[in-house]
Amino acid sequence: MLLAQQNTPEPPSSQQPPMQQGLPAQPPPAALPPGPVIVLDPAHGGTDPGARGPSGTVEKDIVLQYARTVRAGLERQGYRVVMTRNDDSNPSHDDRTAIADNHRDAIFITLHVSSTGTIGTARAYYCLLSSPLASPASSTVVTAGNPPPTLAPSGLTMWDDAQRPYHDASHRLADVLQGQLAQLFSGSPRASTGAAVAGLRAVAAPAVAVEISSISVPDATSLAAMTAPLATSIVKTIVLFHPVNSVAARQ
Repeated sequence: MLLAQQNTPEPPSSQQPPMQQGLPAQPPPAALPPGPVIVLDPAHGGTDPGARGPSGTVEKDIVLQYARTVRAGLERQGYRVVMTRNDDSNPSHDDRTAIADNHRDAIFITLHVSSTGTIGTARAYYCLLSSPLASPASSTVVTAGNPPPTLAPSGLTMWDDAQRPYHDASHRLADVLQGQLAQLFSGSPRASTGAAVAGLRAVAAPAVAVEISSISVPDATSLAAMTAPLATSIVKTIVLFHPVNSVAARQ
């Protein structure tokens, strides 16, 4: 019996091959939080310093600091945040707006420091468009989720007119933001301003610009002191405009 048992083929082993043993188990992919993607755009960068102050302070450095603080505040609230730059690079306007356009549910905020204006004030801008196009696409009602962009006759998105279907949503977003800024930046206007802001026209999502005044402060530390109130204003605005657990954007 012993000999017969020794000659009997052993059943296949259920254990993994030696090469696979001891490998750590792969964790399941982390679920993305619900809600919009907030795209923060620190203006300028690289060889484009933006506005320059009397003490040598440059806009590109200040707005990058602002964006990093705003990102941290939004992420603490559970939002997904993407920055168009996180270093001293200078992406093109097309590259910056493409980041927002590549997301299904995005909000785009570009950050600036003015060279003039009343020191310690802040303004929110929405894209001021020309008169509506005489086409059915220009009157399309924007719906939540993934609103249809303006289309050319060929069916291709009109890149320079991508903001048009989102104009009203951007205006509302800018008004909410300006209301928050006015509470923390004394002397700031109560209503947002429409302007031909470079970089907003091609964004196929609610999009606003924020401008802090001004780079001409005699002491650069006062610009740094504006970081916390700016971040608070933007975070409160996003929470009001589009809660993180909301399925649809408040268009």
